[in-house]
Parts: sequence; C-alpha cells; structure tokens
Amino acid sequence: MATLGTTVLTLADWAKRLDPDGKVPTIVELLNETNSILEDMLWREGNLPTGHRITQRTGLPTVYWRLINQAVATSKSNTTQVDEQCGMLEAWSEVDKDEAELNGNVNAYRLSEAMAFMEAMNQEMAQTLFYGSAANPEEFVGFSNRYADLSATNGQNILNAGGTGSDNSSIWLVGWGDNSVCGVFPKGSKAGIMHEDLGLVTVTGSAGIGGTRLRAYQEHWQWKAGLALKDWRYAVRIANIDNSDLAGLSGTQEVTDATFVTKMMSRAIDRLPSLNGIKPVFYANRTILSLLRVAAQEKSNNVLAIQEGLNQFGKTIFNLTFLGIPVRLVDQLTSTESQVT
Repeated sequence: MATLGTTVLTLADWAKRLDPDGKVPTIVELLNETNSILEDMLWREGNLPTGHRITQRTGLPTVYWRLINQAVATSKSNTTQVDEQCGMLEAWSEVDKDEAELNGNVNAYRLSEAMAFMEAMNQEMAQTLFYGSAANPEEFVGFSNRYADLSATNGQNILNAGGTGSDNSSIWLVGWGDNSVCGVFPKGSKAGIMHEDLGLVTVTGSAGIGGTRLRAYQEHWQWKAGLALKDWRYAVRIANIDNSDLAGLSGTQEVTDATFVTKMMSRAIDRLPSLNGIKPVFYANRTILSLLRVAAQEKSNNVLAIQEGLNQFGKTIFNLTFLGIPVRLVDQLTSTESQVT
C-alpha cells in the first residue's frame, strides 16, 4: 500500500495551510535561500537542439621576419570545437480537486504550493551550476568539476587558499559575457522556468487502491539550461578556504583572515584576461560574505565597500563590493568541499 504524504498534498498538509478563519495564509518560507548567481548570469540561445557548440582558437599561425627576395612559409591557426550539454530540470504538481476546493479559494491554495516548486527549482539550478557532474549525465557540468585540478590547463585560474580536509569553501569570480561565460538553453526552446497550468485533469491515483482515477489540478514545471564556458580564463576559483577557521572569528584574527581573503580576491581579478566587455561578479557563501561585510566597516579597509542601491523591486539594498566588483551571496556554495589538489 502506498504511503500518503510523500508525493501529493494530504488533508494534513491542507490543514497546516489554513489560518483559524479558514483562509490560506502567507507561508513563512523558512527553506528559501539567496542564490544571486541566478539573477546575474547572462543567457543566450544555443545553436544545437541539445545545447551549444563552441569553437575555440587553440593555436596561432606562425609569422616571420623576412629580407628582400627571401620567402616565408605559409601557416595557419588551429581551432577546436566543444559541445556544451543542456539538462532538463522538471517537476509535476498534483492537488486533489476536493482538497483544493475545501477552503473556497483554489487559486490561493495552488499558489502556495507553486511558490515552493519555484524555490526548489532555483535551489537545484544554483547547486548544479557549481557542483553539476559528468557522472550524472542528466545534469550539465558545473564550475567546480571544471576547475578541480591544480595541474590542469585551467589550473592557473585555481588559487589555493591552503585548506585541507573536507571542510573547505570556494570564492568564485565569474566574468559574464556572450564570448566568455554564459548560460545557454537549447535551440528553439525558451529561457528560464516554463510553467504549464494543465488545470483540472484525471490522473491515476498514487495512493489508496492502485490503478484508480482521481480528479486533480495539475501543473508542470520545466527548465532547460546549461553552462557555456566559452573562454575558461573568465572564471576563477579561490579554492581550499578553510571554513572552520572563519567561523566565529573576532578581533585581530578576524581582520587577519579578512585581509588574507581580500588578497586572494585581488589575485583572482588579475587572472581575468580583461575586464572590458564582461560583467565580473564574486560569489561566496554566507560565512565568507559575513566576514567581508564586517571587514568593509573597518576604516583602514579601502578595497571593500558597502554601496546603497535598488533591487529589482525598487527597494533600497546595501551591496558589498570589492574594488568596485559586486560580491554576491550564494547559499548553495557549501562549506564541505574536499581539498582541490
């Protein structure tokens, strides 16, 4: 017999979503996160039905100095092509018709569930952007698994902060741009989350008597997306930051560690070929961002700043910057990364 409450909303779930007056309340979203990378990254349509093919220059032609009446050899440049794969992130929501209609406000009840699906998809996309692995063919490969070897060709864009073990964090500097790093969606598809409200349909029951029918409100969610690293030089990883050393700091040690982190961030900027034509952004987890925000309040610090601005809703916010480059919070950046060697 199927277990209730795992894949569908039950009456117990319904009861927990009603105010004493029987109305659908505003739910306190304790599980929501801030993953600012989803707001920053640029998107473009891929040139393949499954992703995007990139042509990269791998070698320059040979050129010569010559004398009068002296010939030179012909030469050519070399290129290679890389296919970036997109993945399909999907979810389905089904709410029993009679359950949704119990409180008389079907739309409010369904919206309370839809908001949770949106948040879940955002968190999964942010997690995949950093930790997606080729070992999971349904995903696309994220930043961390592309910058995972100090001796690799792109190892020069991995700065080692010295941490060992498996309690490390990373700071990322990404130079977003059409010819550097961007998000892609398959040719002929749409950018962002696609939502289908299929309305009231008849579905096969997942609980109770097997193979039976149920009238339910059904919704489908899908996000086709991938990461296109056109030029690997425009992403820099500050790896092996010992997260346990940063937690609970105060006084002199806090200032010392903040100075160490900002020096690494300064070196990261110099790994980018150019700041022209790109949108550079630093990404860090909550522990590191808090350390830097406190350091920005020190009068002796002149590289970190807290600037007043407006968010997408027109509300005043205070943004942290390093040498004018935004430093943004990504809760999906973990503090349990293994040492990069």
